[in-house]
Amino acid sequence: MADRTMTTRRQGLLLILSSPSGAGKTTLSRRLLEFNRDLLVSVSMTTRPRRPSEISGRDYQFVTEELFQKHLAENQFLEHATVHGNCYGTPREPVLAAIDRGVDMLFDIDWQGADQLREAMPNEVVSIFILPPSLDELARRLRSRAQDSEAVIQARLAAARSEIAHWHKYDFVLVNQDIEVCLAQIQSILVAERLRRNRQIGLGDRVAELLER
Repeated sequence: MADRTMTTRRQGLLLILSSPSGAGKTTLSRRLLEFNRDLLVSVSMTTRPRRPSEISGRDYQFVTEELFQKHLAENQFLEHATVHGNCYGTPREPVLAAIDRGVDMLFDIDWQGADQLREAMPNEVVSIFILPPSLDELARRLRSRAQDSEAVIQARLAAARSEIAHWHKYDFVLVNQDIEVCLAQIQSILVAERLRRNRQIGLGDRVAELLER
């Protein structure tokens, strides 16, 4: 009888990146997507106005308050939150379909959304919190984007301390001192988490078959 190679199929995971606004999670998310063809970004639905640099359907699904509330009432979100007066939510069906195909989903969400996602799918979630080197550096980065007014920047800085206080809920905590180093650390975490035993579908059967030979 010809020998057969032992193979398994992998279940997808949910990779959460959270950080205070301006700490670099959006840049890190985009770089991760460039390096990983089997990683898809979860595009949140939001009532926040679109920024000039953003593209609807790529960065967010920009919707009205009425449409968002309709989806919420119909339980179509895996998680949802209100941040800086705007609503955000993750559509449920695209996420479930992706992980069933063995595709990983990347989430650029805050700690509120991360809490809900862990509650909904605890075995699939891998969470990473990104810290800025300092609050002074965070303020510099926010101003360098030239996208928000000074009043909005001050509000984001005030919220940063509250957001950072939730660091202990995450599986991994990284300091984004250097974007390339931080990116390499996240990539290492992703590779290791993909290899976890519980994500290998049919592994038990394959091992049993191997022992019977």
